Amino acid sequence: MNLNHINISGPRKLLEKEKEFFCNVLGLREGYRPDFSSNGYWLYGNEKAIVHLAESEKHYKNEKQGYLDHVAFQSSGLKQLIQNLIKHDIKHKVIYLSEINISQVFFKSPSGIGIEVSFENEKHS
Repeated sequence: MNLNHINISGPRKLLEKEKEFFCNVLGLREGYRPDFSSNGYWLYGNEKAIVHLAESEKHYKNEKQGYLDHVAFQSSGLKQLIQNLIKHDIKHKVIYLSEINISQVFFKSPSGIGIEVSFENEKHS
């Protein structure tokens, strides 16, 4: 079994912020999305739609942190991501796991979803 995608549902204004965040900060790109009954976007990493954004007035921001802590992506280009986070004034934390030679970067999307991006064989200086 593999994780296919994550879905973020919310008002159009929030989805526009999420789309800008995932494209400008994480380098995803908007691509083909089937003609569903709701508006939205599919955002692609490589050739796969890994983030789905769906317009909904039934979803809302939680006041408390839920049990789902974060979603994680694996990438390359640690320095570029950190530069993008600084450029967009996004608070983040970098952890280096020397035992497995992986750097992890933690931050939040505009809707408050926890994001981790891990980088094998890349260390933040």
